[in-house]
Amino acid sequence: MQSILWKALSAKKQTNKPGKMRLRLAVTKGLTTIGLGVLVCMGSSSVAFGEEARTPAEITPPRGNLLFLTTHATGTQNYICLPSTDGQGTSWVFFAPQATLSVPLFDHHDQQVLTHFLSPVPNANSSPEASCTLSSETGKVSCPTWQSSLDSSAVWGGKVGSIDAGLDASCPKAGAIPCLLLNAVATRRGQIDAGLMGKTTFIQRLNTSGGAAPAGSCKVGDQALVPYSADYSFYRAEHEDSGKSDR
Repeated sequence: MQSILWKALSAKKQTNKPGKMRLRLAVTKGLTTIGLGVLVCMGSSSVAFGEEARTPAEITPPRGNLLFLTTHATGTQNYICLPSTDGQGTSWVFFAPQATLSVPLFDHHDQQVLTHFLSPVPNANSSPEASCTLSSETGKVSCPTWQSSLDSSAVWGGKVGSIDAGLDASCPKAGAIPCLLLNAVATRRGQIDAGLMGKTTFIQRLNTSGGAAPAGSCKVGDQALVPYSADYSFYRAEHEDSGKSDR
């Protein structure tokens, strides 16, 4: 696999030869479709295709979905202080994640492959999924988003299951944010074909650490960016079809 990546990169550098545009497109497509596989397979054995963690039923994708990528995320869970719904005091309310997701490269350093944030869902209806928000000002639904750093393909997720941290070996650190299963409520194709994330069906958040809302009182408008880390696993349908993205 290492030789495949080296040949592709070497070919891309030969920009003065005839057919360079066709070659560049071929290299880009190759790196989009197999490049991440190269990165993952050359990394440590803890991050590889087909290595599925044993998880409780609440956060396990249904049969017919296959793991294609596992990453490690570091970033923040972001909260804002708002008046409590009962009108008594204030409370911290989660409003967005912000993280980078990486895989190990050559066992020496981490290679960023995804970014994680909150963004509007393409073609969403006005009924938001769990973990998503509906803006009263714009009428747009926003959901947790994972965007490829390789080809800009993306997936938006809505929560379908969760377990509290500390209750299972896949989510061992009590006091951290919950571990989750999210389904793909929308996807976006990459620069070439479906891209890395364009056929995602489910996302797991496992091995969470930190990220919980601050304790105690707060002043309306205050914000807290709480550091966290987690492992995210991404699944595709076992038998992929040519269904539309941006669904």
